[in-house]
Amino acid sequence: MSAVKRLVAAALLLAGLAFAHVGSLDVYFQGNAGPYRVLVAIRPPDVIPGIARIEVRALDPGIDRIELTPTPMTGEASKHPPTADAAQRSAADPRYFEGKLWLMSTGAWEVHVRAFGSKGEGELPVPVSAVAIRTRPMQKGVGYFLFGMMLFLSVGFVAIVGAAVRESKLEPGAPPVASKARVFGWMGFTAAILIAALWFGKIWWAGDASDYARKIYKPLEAVPTVNASQMDLRLSDPGWLEMRRLDDLVPDHGHLMHLFLVRFPSLDQFAHLHPEQTSPGFFTTTLPAMPAGHYRIYADIVHESGLAETAVGNVDLPDVSGGRLGEDDAFSKIPDPDSAIEWARDPSQPITAKQAALFSFRLKNNDAIEPYMGMAGHAEFMKADGTVFAHIHPSGSVAMASMTIASPEAMMAMHQTPGQLVSFPFGLPSPGHYRVFVQIKHGGKIDTGAFDFDVQ
Repeated sequence: MSAVKRLVAAALLLAGLAFAHVGSLDVYFQGNAGPYRVLVAIRPPDVIPGIARIEVRALDPGIDRIELTPTPMTGEASKHPPTADAAQRSAADPRYFEGKLWLMSTGAWEVHVRAFGSKGEGELPVPVSAVAIRTRPMQKGVGYFLFGMMLFLSVGFVAIVGAAVRESKLEPGAPPVASKARVFGWMGFTAAILIAALWFGKIWWAGDASDYARKIYKPLEAVPTVNASQMDLRLSDPGWLEMRRLDDLVPDHGHLMHLFLVRFPSLDQFAHLHPEQTSPGFFTTTLPAMPAGHYRIYADIVHESGLAETAVGNVDLPDVSGGRLGEDDAFSKIPDPDSAIEWARDPSQPITAKQAALFSFRLKNNDAIEPYMGMAGHAEFMKADGTVFAHIHPSGSVAMASMTIASPEAMMAMHQTPGQLVSFPFGLPSPGHYRVFVQIKHGGKIDTGAFDFDVQ
């Protein structure tokens, strides 16, 4: 592998640290909390335990109060929720609420959003994956302060022992009678015990830090093998937690894997395929007719626990003659002059990083929008440098399989009757230049449009 390819692979693995979507930890979901439509943004912590920040925007009037509760998605603890936390209502915008919740362990969680208002009350569970993706170093100032306090307390404790040996049994005002050798002997013995305690404390701390480092999320690698028009894909686990398995995948809107191939760096060829699993961790698919080039691989999967992951990889393809594609598979050259999709955007409204927004699209020819894998459409957001890739639905960034596990009732909100407009709630994680690939089915065919934009 050349030095350039090694750098690309390393950058892609670092980008994959964002877990369910490459480069983006945040969760965006639009659904119904009983009689109220809400848009929820959850910003998980990057260390575990940690604090998740939750933002809720009421899309319907009448909500007076929002309560938030975190629970594991599965297991006994999911049946015993803690006391709910009240979200704070914005004084400037009465439809905006904000709150914080502790996520105490790694795994699949759900945040229960409970709305109270003039129409009664309702609840919406929102799945969220909690993983540690980094360690946070201690601030230098805090470190210097604690080190100074350790020296002060240690010296003080040794001095107290020396004073106790020398003067503890004397009458008030009497001169010391203990020998200096005895006093210094006890002080030296005390200092030795303190040094040993601090040494073993250092060993314990290093061991605990090493144990935590092993829990830092390591993304799955997608290792491809291409033979003519067939691509075999192996999911390689670099070693993470024992909880990760590859024999526990569940279908996400009808498929165990959603595979995306994007030619890089031009982003001018885009494929959305659905490989078949041949054995745990191994998949195969037929490639469409594709021109040669370097392609980035993004493979979405969901575990039976509700945990969603995106495996990442690279492949250099020759000219592929192509084979017969599946019903839900699609490939497009970008830009596609035959695409009928247009962006219903107000160009005067800037797009800002970390802010939830609705990206709306429609058809130019007034064709009827047909369901595509149970959705009115699909969107894939990609940053120009490849560090962000997110597969989004009209309900948001939550996988259908995760929502099915969390709440079959709430999952029904993800099945939308197509209208004239398809909207995707999402927030871009960082400033830069992006391209969004939009897929809408009409006239019996899957149409792919692509649109470029900048994020402030």
